[in-house]
Amino acid sequence: MNDLAPDSRTHTPHKPVRVERRRVDEAESRKANGPDWDRYADEYQASHGEFLGDAGFVWGPEGFTEAEAGILGDVTGRDVLEVGSGAGQCSRWVRTQGGRAYGLDLSRRQLQHSRRIDEASGIVVPSVLGTATDLPFADDSFDVVFSSFGALQFVSDIDVAVADTARVLRPGGRFAFSITHPTRWMFPDDPSEAGLVASQSYWDRTPYVEVDDTTGEVSYVEHHRTLGDWVSLLAGTGFVLTDLLEPEWPEHHDRIWGGWSGVRGRFTPGTAIFGANLR
Repeated sequence: MNDLAPDSRTHTPHKPVRVERRRVDEAESRKANGPDWDRYADEYQASHGEFLGDAGFVWGPEGFTEAEAGILGDVTGRDVLEVGSGAGQCSRWVRTQGGRAYGLDLSRRQLQHSRRIDEASGIVVPSVLGTATDLPFADDSFDVVFSSFGALQFVSDIDVAVADTARVLRPGGRFAFSITHPTRWMFPDDPSEAGLVASQSYWDRTPYVEVDDTTGEVSYVEHHRTLGDWVSLLAGTGFVLTDLLEPEWPEHHDRIWGGWSGVRGRFTPGTAIFGANLR
């Protein structure tokens, strides 16, 4: 991986690419990231499916689960939307806890994997193709909206996405999400000790972009916001922040996932989990 790569990038690009740092709008981000996840879905599920579990809820590469965190609260009898649901593992876990969970993802191939696991497990998660900036649901449809390392880092118009989340939540509803910890933006995407040396500014919000060398088209985009950006965004959209969790790397957890590893995880956080209530 190029040293400029951010940590949520967990695979090597399938095509020769050049890395850039430049502004990318929502349309270009969406056009790149949907096909990228379609290409990567099979590899992702093969590599990480066992770790995630068919009906498991993991907030990040540390293996910190919702059963441990309890950040969604009691989901029994509640309508729950997962944005960036992938193969629906987290939503399937919510359904085992008595919640009515639904999924939304930008990748058709990820949703095909979700259907495959639905059939294999017998736990069905109704899911739709869509984007975080234009949720295809009526106002006040859900009690909880969450995203576990899902769509939010790939969205340019994040203010639109958070506002649309507020729109589909009922008053007092719960919003929770996990992202690559914003401080990781400073470091190379390297699970070894080389990944502990800061190489770029935490305050540089210029998106990370991969461009296909063959076609010249943008093939992957990731956006960075600081912790302060996220807090301000939530507060400005009518949310009250109640939780900010930074899971520690478990002592005997030896999994390497892209830039995440025990070498780095014992010194610096890799995941940030936010929980907020809608006023």
